[in-house]
Amino acid sequence: MIAAIAGDMIGSRFEFHNISNEDFGPLFSSRSVYTDDTVLTVATAEVILNGGTYAEEYLKFAEMNPERGYGGNFSSMVKKGRLEPYDSYGNGSAMRISPVGWVKETLEETLSEAKRSSECTHSHVEGIKGAQAIAGAIYMARKGNSKEAIKKGVEEMGYDLSKKTYDFRQGKFDVTCQGTIPRCMAIFLETNDFESAMRKAVSLGGDVDTNSCIVGSICDGFYGLPKREIIEEVYARLPKYMADITTAFTKKYVDKNFEQPDKVGSKASTLEDALGSLFSS
Repeated sequence: MIAAIAGDMIGSRFEFHNISNEDFGPLFSSRSVYTDDTVLTVATAEVILNGGTYAEEYLKFAEMNPERGYGGNFSSMVKKGRLEPYDSYGNGSAMRISPVGWVKETLEETLSEAKRSSECTHSHVEGIKGAQAIAGAIYMARKGNSKEAIKKGVEEMGYDLSKKTYDFRQGKFDVTCQGTIPRCMAIFLETNDFESAMRKAVSLGGDVDTNSCIVGSICDGFYGLPKREIIEEVYARLPKYMADITTAFTKKYVDKNFEQPDKVGSKASTLEDALGSLFSS
């Protein structure tokens, strides 16, 4: 989960300012912020930790964190004060799913819970499948499966993963699950650690924050928690209540010895402040 949030933050400054190389300096900058990917990922963790429904928590967290880059249909429903299934196959179902990959004891249970998380908004078969594919990949990763086994498992869910990263057009802004899952899986399969995966995701452009978030979520299961300095950068950008949920989830499901960094929220800023005209244009 933490690597998913880190991916969102790392990718955020490049979403409307795509670059085509992996050597872009430090992973984080003053313009790295959390977006809707992080908000809804933490909301997913909150449901798992404390109950409630996904629709209720997604709505509540979105209302508490306005103007974080939500999709058009989702934003419209938040403004109306209710979330209902709207037959979406956007990648929003997959970007928020990472906590689900950590909590169940079987793949079947994981896929069932992923369906529950998705269908309250992304009720299209492809939206549900996208959430299940990423949750399943995380489950298989944390259970010690090889990359080849994870690839096979996702292919068995109905995805063609034959493409390499160079087959994806740089900068193509595809927010569908059908376009996002193969792209993110290629990045994960071709890189060797969290940082190289983030740099590859950024260099391919497009929907960078969501792609980096999804890739990061699989890396979390496969490589373990990111380096401590990355974790500290993440927590520095989270409001305390979101940091506390992230810590509670991590201690319960990922690493019981995890310690929350001291400087929570010290670098927090809004998307408008951090990205300025790039985000509002």
